[in-house]
Amino acid sequence: MLLVLSLTAAAVQAKTLLILGDSLSAGYGLSQQQSWVHLLQQKLDQQDSSWTLVNASISGETSGGGLARLPALLEQHKPDYVLIELGANDGLRGFPVPQLESNLNAMVTQIKQQQSKAVLMQIRIPPNYGPRYTKLFTDLYPKISKEQQIPLWPFFMETIALKQQWMQADGLHPNLEAQPVIADLMLPLVSSLE
Repeated sequence: MLLVLSLTAAAVQAKTLLILGDSLSAGYGLSQQQSWVHLLQQKLDQQDSSWTLVNASISGETSGGGLARLPALLEQHKPDYVLIELGANDGLRGFPVPQLESNLNAMVTQIKQQQSKAVLMQIRIPPNYGPRYTKLFTDLYPKISKEQQIPLWPFFMETIALKQQWMQADGLHPNLEAQPVIADLMLPLVSSLE
């Protein structure tokens, strides 16, 4: 009887974090087992954490693509939290910032409607689109976080991109060596969620 109760308690406490991201979270150029999401799950398991990570990230994903895929993902996984790590590809393609804002807000609204909680990751883009566009883009994330009253997590690439040895040859994607570093950066953030 005691075993049944303890198993039930563990099941009640189990939490799912759906990661809706792009190539930075999909492990571009690497196997799934080498990606930071997989490594983070291993770290959580070692801590006897109740978290299950679901990596729904796709290389090349835009906010529009994430928005289109979100309803089915919410229905399938019924996550407690959804981390939105999107916008870099919108920025690299020069999409209008109001379009990105609309897509991100629509995602947060859908997540809340499904009784899940949204977490937004700050995204930054290279400065070659000019200071005006870059500032509008960067400032959008804290604005949405404040308006929607959701957590804003720091962009892990700000730490990674500073070190050439952690970047793939394209200068955009973290390499194999960077993945455990990202997992270490993300661990306290995931652990901070209720």
